[in-house]
Amino acid sequence: MKFIFKARSKSGELKEGTIEAVSSDAAVEVLQKNDLFTISIKAEKDRQAIEKTFLKYWDRVSSKELMIFFRQLSILIEAKVPIVASLLAVKDQTINVYFQKIIEEMVNDVQDGLPLSDALQKHRNVFSTLAVNIVRAGEVSGNLKKSVEYVANNIEKTYSLNSKVKSAMMYPIVVLIVFFVIAFIVISFIVPKLTVMITSISATVPWYTQVVITTSDFMSRYWWAVAVLIFGFIGGAAYYLKTEDGKREWDQIKLRLPIFGPVFQYVYLARFADNLAVLLAGGIPIIKALNVVSSVINNTVYEAVILRAADEVKIGGNMSDAFRKSPDVPPIVSQMIKIGEESGQVDIVLGHIANFYEQESAEITKNLATLIEPVLMVIIGVAVGFLAFSVIMPIYNLAGQL
Repeated sequence: MKFIFKARSKSGELKEGTIEAVSSDAAVEVLQKNDLFTISIKAEKDRQAIEKTFLKYWDRVSSKELMIFFRQLSILIEAKVPIVASLLAVKDQTINVYFQKIIEEMVNDVQDGLPLSDALQKHRNVFSTLAVNIVRAGEVSGNLKKSVEYVANNIEKTYSLNSKVKSAMMYPIVVLIVFFVIAFIVISFIVPKLTVMITSISATVPWYTQVVITTSDFMSRYWWAVAVLIFGFIGGAAYYLKTEDGKREWDQIKLRLPIFGPVFQYVYLARFADNLAVLLAGGIPIIKALNVVSSVINNTVYEAVILRAADEVKIGGNMSDAFRKSPDVPPIVSQMIKIGEESGQVDIVLGHIANFYEQESAEITKNLATLIEPVLMVIIGVAVGFLAFSVIMPIYNLAGQL
């Protein structure tokens, strides 16, 4: 739990902040280890905890905000501004109230003697394991500015790549949603009125027209039940995808999707190569780097492949061997990594791999609308043509016989 404290340093300077401990006695002991003499200490009020929890869901920290945070922090560190003053300056520039509270807690932790990496690690829902480890490596090597800049660049690349993929997928998703909504309205409310003439004279109609009539009659009576089922299915699917089994299946499906499958594959490969290159360049041991990357890759298929590579390295093998055995990793990737292992320049080779797949994914997403548009037009055209042919043609034939 958290405790709010007031203490004085050996020089008599008053310190205030929060500290995490299992009890108040443990909190006092921690303060004493940091040469602070406790004046008062009390448990954090429930109201503050509730307020923070509410803000967490109401005002999340976006990738763009994280990128700006690390970018500004690296500039201030380069200007020789102390960490606490740098964090306070960045906090003043932050609009997100929840993020302001996170930075404020980090300021208190750093003032209490915690390294910046440990202060970041206490907020795992905001800062990734990758960011924490890169910052920690910078603290150990004495080059914190470069490490923070690495994190900013990494977040910027990931944000840019994800934005391109999302914008490319938005067009077909919006078109399909609008199409299905219009189709639902037409079949439920418009088609039944058009088929009144056909059903009133009990004329013989083709099987496909009968299918449309039966479907439209059912929809006109029970459209509300169908709508409930559709929303229930969407909600159930969304819930299942949040489970471990659902995420695993969806991660596999994404890599097998037509048109979109290669985009997802390139994005994950670029993310893997870029993150691992940054960690290795920062001096993180390869086994730990692989474990960290597996936790931030955000795909269970590639997470398993990377963990197998870590196990291969543990027993004295090469990670390229594990990648070579996976059908989800192109042969060129495992071959390039093998070259990097043999030359001792794995991080440089991984940088080239990341640049290649970033360019490939950017090129595909740029042309994705052009690739998908004719497919969507064919699907919509066939559906509209079938509906028109099934309803309009029988009415036209009956009118010609009168």
